Amino acid sequence: MTMTILGGVLIGSAAGLLFLLEGRIAGVSGILARGLDPTAGGHVWRLTFVAALVAGGAIADAFHPGALPRAYAGSTPRLVVAGALVGIGARLANGCTSGHGLCGVARGSRRSLAAVATFMAVGMLTVLAVRVVGGAVR
Repeated sequence: MTMTILGGVLIGSAAGLLFLLEGRIAGVSGILARGLDPTAGGHVWRLTFVAALVAGGAIADAFHPGALPRAYAGSTPRLVVAGALVGIGARLANGCTSGHGLCGVARGSRRSLAAVATFMAVGMLTVLAVRVVGGAVR
């Protein structure tokens, strides 16, 4: 079994178990935001969930070096802007790709289907624009 398939199975299992056992959606941006919010409850499970995501990547890299792509080596300001845009997009969409794409689509949510279609379309247009501007497409 490749690392990609194993990763997909583990992510799907974690999302399914979180929903079955806790009745919660595995939207990582919401879990992290509420985990860092001092007025919200459930800090322990939220921060544990996020820490487990990071630990899972570290464990995979330790046992299968090179299985994970290396971090983007852009400038710090560029990474901050990119992260802020992702956060703004997640808030505007009332959830991130994990919440809408993994959990919402699986539940048949029309809002999640629309969000995922939007994520995909904007992603495709962005790649096309970067390739055209970068000179990869003539």
